[in-house]
Amino acid sequence: MTFMKSILGTAATLALTAGAALADPALIYDLGGKFDKSFNEAAYNGAEIYAKETGGAYKDIELQSEAQREQALRRFAEAGFNPVVTTGFSMSSPIASVAADYPDTKFVTIDGFVDPAEHPNVLSILFSEHEGSYLVGMLAAMASKSGTVGFVGGMDIPLIRKFACGYAQGAKAVNPDLKVISNMTGTTPAAWNDPVKGSELTKAQISQGADVVFAAAGGTGLGVLQTAADEGILSVGVDSNQNYLHPGKVLTSMLKRVDVAVAEAMTAGPELETGVKVLGLAESGVGYALDENNAELVSEEMKAAVDEASQKIIAGEIEVHDYSADDSCPALNF
Repeated sequence: MTFMKSILGTAATLALTAGAALADPALIYDLGGKFDKSFNEAAYNGAEIYAKETGGAYKDIELQSEAQREQALRRFAEAGFNPVVTTGFSMSSPIASVAADYPDTKFVTIDGFVDPAEHPNVLSILFSEHEGSYLVGMLAAMASKSGTVGFVGGMDIPLIRKFACGYAQGAKAVNPDLKVISNMTGTTPAAWNDPVKGSELTKAQISQGADVVFAAAGGTGLGVLQTAADEGILSVGVDSNQNYLHPGKVLTSMLKRVDVAVAEAMTAGPELETGVKVLGLAESGVGYALDENNAELVSEEMKAAVDEASQKIIAGEIEVHDYSADDSCPALNF
């Protein structure tokens, strides 16, 4: 068995050694799997949008461990793929270690940050998750009958606290007396793919009175949404539109347009502009999902209130606390 096969596995080896025709783009998913129905799947959908709209091809890989991150980056760069798009904050350090060795390759980190002054061939794409979370927090508060809503995060990191804080602030903007219960699944990457723990945390929050629970937890969130549906309360999905998973039971989903970010990066190809890009409500980078699956759950009055708040956030009339800029959370006291 070759070294590459031992590190990345046979399927990954085939993908990386197939070569890049005319600098095809590549995509590296974060841990949790391509079809997590959330963050990674949004990235996959973006790659598929690129392929369908341009007729281009791309290669992708699902990582199985932390140790594979840098190896995958190097193999894709050496094979000529450009740009190499990655998902998840955990790719930031590996990219910083690799980028200088491949100055002609453009690297993209979605949700991560790499100093553009030190690595001019890297694009960091960040999202204003707190803004979108504020909107779904408002919806949760308006839908709640018990006066208690919940939040289940994945790995306890500043990014997920950013979701939680925005959600709590939006909920309390509707009802200052509302109780917001917040739990994180864990402190390691395994927290992204533990639907059983997600289910347990949801049941615990229900026992404390929560009747709407927002899951920002990758694959773990599937357990949250399933349990909420089974127990007769509402849930809020994340990243991708997850309303369809339990029609009539998912109040809405906080959309994070990872799909658009991936499609645009791949379409730009080697001419991709690097640096730092932040996508919020003003850039249509975040939002909330409305479709036939939740039409009966979100009234015109609720929609009008949230849309008004959205415009005020864009105009600067409402300031949503950004935990990543100030590691405090007035709405949750952590």
